Amino acid sequence: MVAVVGVSASAQANLLAEIDALGTNLLTVSPGQTFLGANEVLPDSAVPMIGHMLNVQSDAATYQVSGIGVYRSPLVPTAETGGIGVDAAGGNLPEVVGTSLASGHFLDGLSRRFPEAVLGAQAAQVLQINQVGGHVLVYLGNTWFQVIGILKPALLDSSLDSTVFISLPVAERMFNVKPNPSEIYVRANQNDVVGVSNLLAATADPQNADGVQVSRPSDALEARAAAKGQFTTLLLGLGAVALLVGAIGIANIMVISVLERRGEIGLRRALGATRRHIAAQFLAESALLAALGGIAGLALGAAATEIYALTRNEPFVVPAYALVAAPLAGFIIGAIAGLYPAVRAARLSPTEALRAI
Repeated sequence: MVAVVGVSASAQANLLAEIDALGTNLLTVSPGQTFLGANEVLPDSAVPMIGHMLNVQSDAATYQVSGIGVYRSPLVPTAETGGIGVDAAGGNLPEVVGTSLASGHFLDGLSRRFPEAVLGAQAAQVLQINQVGGHVLVYLGNTWFQVIGILKPALLDSSLDSTVFISLPVAERMFNVKPNPSEIYVRANQNDVVGVSNLLAATADPQNADGVQVSRPSDALEARAAAKGQFTTLLLGLGAVALLVGAIGIANIMVISVLERRGEIGLRRALGATRRHIAAQFLAESALLAALGGIAGLALGAAATEIYALTRNEPFVVPAYALVAAPLAGFIIGAIAGLYPAVRAARLSPTEALRAI
């Protein structure tokens, strides 16, 4: 039973980890629109306010830099932007959105003072840049920016791939960008995504919560809940089948034991043992045998689960309840399975049992 439950739990953990990688706990906050269709404005306090929320792991914002193109050379016509946008961003953006650097590093302290840029994966391809360093430059808003990093594709928000990122202080100083975020990415605790989502709008802008748009948890969240529920049902079903098979095996062994020990039963009855004594003996033997089997099965099942996890490159998981449930369930199942053999042994008459000697 432990092996069945452990293997299933390991497979469940692996599947849930893959679903979690889709961003089930990633939420986005952005300005909504007014009744007339104009864009709302998020306050500059939105990011720190969200960061102080309970059950929020981290958050990062982007700030749109409008009207600025990115080119390899000032000789390129300004109309040929290649679909590349420019955003200011904080240094923890890759971590929050679940991507990383293909080369170089992201915006840091120096980026707050000097013109440095990080390219999204698609932006780097359009600009034909595949390396970083002091000699790699892009022309951005009449200023040369040093390319210090190239991001890997952002699977959770493909719009980031066609974006060039600069620091907010530089964007404020050079392009008069206001510190009002255009998008806030929020990582919530996995089990509190819905609760955090319900509070984000009022936290981002307490004065105008209706003007804040919050993404709902992705379809992956529903898939995660469905997968977890199905695996739980599967675990219960497999565990029940394993217990039933074990109970039948124990009952069969004890019936055979009664038949083989009829002489012992007759002798004990002749010496004064009552039917209750005989029934209690076989019931105790059955329960003890099953409990010992549960302990042995726990060790063997854990070993089998670990071998399975190693060969399949999956996490090793044995549910904590199995550590207690295995011997306890063995004891209970053994007692139940031993009822019929115990009653059968108790009903043997002394004279009939003594004939077996």
